Amino acid sequence: MQQDDDQTTGGFTHFDPAGRAWMVDVTGKQETARQATAGGRVKMSAEAYRLLREGRAGKGDVLGIARVAGIMAAKKVGDLIPLCHPLNLGKVRVDFHLEDKNNAVGIEATASLVGKTGVEMEALTAVSVAALTIYDMCKAVDKSMTIDNIRLLTKSGGKSGTYQAPATNL
Repeated sequence: MQQDDDQTTGGFTHFDPAGRAWMVDVTGKQETARQATAGGRVKMSAEAYRLLREGRAGKGDVLGIARVAGIMAAKKVGDLIPLCHPLNLGKVRVDFHLEDKNNAVGIEATASLVGKTGVEMEALTAVSVAALTIYDMCKAVDKSMTIDNIRLLTKSGGKSGTYQAPATNL
């Protein structure tokens, strides 16, 4: 039995009124320019950070490989996250900023397209996989690294409009 897509449970769009999971129908939605930016951080030991910063990590160019991994991951979100629509991304960008005082690498990813659904999951996945790649490439030196504060920073486009995350002190 087909359900009316306007019926949701408690504000969640991926469940019908009976609580069954479904993929939201975006067929009738207008295409709009959409963009999302997510951020996160990998904190590590002083030794691991020094090797990464100096480009002397044993596995090679950590940030270069992590950038490519993040971009590739954003392109696969429809395969990774149940009920996410496969998207024809227009752009994915992954950037890093080194936090010397914290021995940390800040990660920021932006995804954009013109389409019927948002790109928040693509930006969040890009940050997550970039962080995991940094961990993987540096774990020989520091297995106690932490990945934290992965969050949506901004999004624009679509019916819900613009979102800006509250400022945080990291």
